[in-house]
Amino acid sequence: MTQTLSGPVLLSHPRRVLRAVAIVSCVPYLGLKAAWIAGSHLGIPDGSSLLEHRATMAVANGLSVLLDSAVIVLALVLTRPWGLRVPAWLLVLPAWVATGLLAPIMAGFPLQLVVRAFGGGGHRGPAGEPFLDEWVFGVVYSGFIVQGLALGALFALYARDRWAQLWRGRVWELPVGVLGPAQRATAVAAGVLALFPLTVHLLWACGGTAGLTEDPGADFRVLEAMYVVFLAATVMGAWQLAFRRGRALPVLVPLALAWVGSAAVACWGGWLSLASLGVDDVADRPTPLMNLAYADQMIVGILVAGLGVHFLAERSARAKCRTA
Repeated sequence: MTQTLSGPVLLSHPRRVLRAVAIVSCVPYLGLKAAWIAGSHLGIPDGSSLLEHRATMAVANGLSVLLDSAVIVLALVLTRPWGLRVPAWLLVLPAWVATGLLAPIMAGFPLQLVVRAFGGGGHRGPAGEPFLDEWVFGVVYSGFIVQGLALGALFALYARDRWAQLWRGRVWELPVGVLGPAQRATAVAAGVLALFPLTVHLLWACGGTAGLTEDPGADFRVLEAMYVVFLAATVMGAWQLAFRRGRALPVLVPLALAWVGSAAVACWGGWLSLASLGVDDVADRPTPLMNLAYADQMIVGILVAGLGVHFLAERSARAKCRTA
């Protein structure tokens, strides 16, 4: 992929401000995690299940510290001259993961607040016991939203300047061979595989409890509705790229749907599956139906992400041939 950025562009005042906002917004979350790793119970009420698995929680907190620290690294890469020398895949992969982890929170948390304003929601653990003090979610999720907005703006500016030629034009202008039979088969497979998790998440979003140990409440249903939206966006973006549907749309639209959707369903499917491995109490573990839905959506996300990578690589190769 060609590079067109220069140091002065990266160090412009708006980008420096966005970088500072992204870094500062990490402080509350990293501070809380560091306190918990050190043994503090700040924000954790008595009786919380988090106090029952200290070793597991220390490992999980350490992993989440590393993930959030990556936001700081990304903010620097996107705004420092040495970031121009970073290979595309080494930048795009963590940016894709950050998109996947932050997008459902950015969309879901404000909706949860709306639901609570009408008397629903609240973060509780199994059997209704307290999980975390409510202020923790407000502080942490507000920080995540700010991180997502600042980092997303930085990445959009960087990507526009460095790779804009890869999504220029409209869908109908795409060459027929930009995605071949194998990629179209991948899009079909992703659509078929998405039917199961989409149905399950829609069931739970509508209040169904099949495959759940109990009614998890309004907050859970809001997030399930978000997964339905992201799964639909994933499949729609993949089909539009593979079969050139929505021909009048800018190429950026299906590419963005595939990027955000695949990242959200894959990363959260993987994260929820990984988190279940450290749960000792059978009653607290995800049910087989939940694990199957998480694994299935993770596969869908990975398939569509692979299709997107092939699309960008093909357009990059064609662009280089035209300029050679």
